[in-house]
Amino acid sequence: MPLIEVVPNISEGRRPDIVAALAATFHDAADVTLLDYSSDATHNRSVFTAVGEPAPLILALLAMYTAALTRIDLRQHQGVHPRVGAVDVTPFVPLTPDDLPCCVDAAHALGHEVAARFGLPVFFYEAAARAPHRRPLEALRRGGLSGLTARLADALWTPDCGPSSPHPTGGVTVIGSRLPLVAFNVQLATEDLELARRIARAVRTSGGGLPAVKAIGVATADPHIVQVSMNLVDYSRTSVWEAFEAVSREAERSGVNVHDSEIIGLAPSAALLDAATTALRLRAFKSHRLLECRLQTARSAPPPDEAT
Repeated sequence: MPLIEVVPNISEGRRPDIVAALAATFHDAADVTLLDYSSDATHNRSVFTAVGEPAPLILALLAMYTAALTRIDLRQHQGVHPRVGAVDVTPFVPLTPDDLPCCVDAAHALGHEVAARFGLPVFFYEAAARAPHRRPLEALRRGGLSGLTARLADALWTPDCGPSSPHPTGGVTVIGSRLPLVAFNVQLATEDLELARRIARAVRTSGGGLPAVKAIGVATADPHIVQVSMNLVDYSRTSVWEAFEAVSREAERSGVNVHDSEIIGLAPSAALLDAATTALRLRAFKSHRLLECRLQTARSAPPPDEAT
C-alpha cells in the first residue's frame, strides 16, 4: 500500500496539554510518523501532519478523534477561524497524484468508522465528495456550525454517514481527500480588519481574483496586525510569490505595509522553489541545481558497476 499523508485540523490551539495529548495519539501509533504540528491561539486551532499507510493512519486518526472528542467542547470554543467540528477537517493527501483514489477510499473508510463509533455526522469533501455542491470545504463551513445545522433539514445536506443532527459537544466532522496545498498567511501592519477582508475577497478565486486561491481576512493576537489567510489549492496555477504580491499590491493601495508572512504546516519544496525563482527572476532554475537535492540523488544512486 502507498505511503500517504493526513493533515487533521483540530479546534483547539490554546491549551498545550490537550494539543500534546492529540500529538501523542500519532507518536504512540505503530507505523505512523508525525511530521509536524503547530497551534495558533487566535485561530484556536492546531494542524497536524502525519504519514503512513492507510490502515495504520486510520487507527491513529480514530485514537485522535477519541482524544479530541473527550477533551473539546465546541459549545465553549471561540476563535477567529471558521469551524464546524471539534475535529473540524481531516484530509487525506497523496504524496503522488496516482494515489488519490487510495486516499478517497481511506477517507470513506475513516468516515464510516467515525460515524459508527462516535455518533458524529460526517461529510465527505473534495475528491471524496459524493455530491458536487458539497465538494468545496467552504460550502460546508458556510455560516459555521449553526449555518450547517440549519441546512441539515434539507435532503441536499444530509450527512454522508452518521446522525442527522450535530454531536452535542463535537459538532460534525468533514473528511476528504485533496492534493497538496500551501496554507499561506500574510500579516498586514494595520488594525483594519475590514481591509484584510476586502483584500481576501479581491484575491480569492470566488471574488474574481487569483486562480486556485481561497482566502479570508482575520484578526491576530496583535491588535495592530490583521491577516489575510490563504489556501493555495494549486500552487502551479498561483504561486506563493504571486499570492504575496497580490496581497501586497492591494494593501499598498490603502497605504498599508505587509508586516510578514508565514507557512502553516508543511509545504512542498516545489512551491517555495517556484516562489524563489520567480522573485529572483532566475532563468531555467530547476530543483537539480539545489545542493541538497543533488546530494540526495547522489546518495541514492547505485554504485557505478550496478548502474544500467
